[in-house]
Amino acid sequence: MEEEALEFARKAHGDQQRKYTGELYIEHPKRVAKTVATVPHTKEMICAAYLHDVVEDTTVSLEDIERNFGREIAELVHELTDEYVKEKYQHLNRRNRKQKEVERQTKMSAAAKTIKLADVIDNTRDIIKNDCNFARRYIPEMEALTEALQGGDFKLMMRACYEVQRAKYLLKGEKDSLYS
Repeated sequence: MEEEALEFARKAHGDQQRKYTGELYIEHPKRVAKTVATVPHTKEMICAAYLHDVVEDTTVSLEDIERNFGREIAELVHELTDEYVKEKYQHLNRRNRKQKEVERQTKMSAAAKTIKLADVIDNTRDIIKNDCNFARRYIPEMEALTEALQGGDFKLMMRACYEVQRAKYLLKGEKDSLYS
């Protein structure tokens, strides 16, 4: 089933590329799934890790996920899909949308929180490495999010906190070096 989910996500993301590196987008869900596999997990969690961005970033619907992978995986993907990127919330500014999403994510299942922590780890590393300007806005959002994800796997929580704090340190060092 995990291989089917990977292939489904690969087809859904198609030629999409990661913003900064140009690598095929599927490499991100693969890294998220690999990170989830380092802690206690289920096959459904690995499948959802592969599929976590398909509803948000492609034409695939939650109904498609449920039809192909069952209700449990569809529910995980639903929990992982940012509700506040939809058109009906575009009247809210980014800060308000992200704040509402963090509030929503406090109510996610432990399994979804674990997958989201793996996502935070990968995204934080990518953004701090490739876009310090955006990182100044993104890193505080991830700091708030990691607090909301308490109840996910403790080991991944610690790794996510480390990555966020490391990014803050790197940003502070960059800012300090501008004035030296």
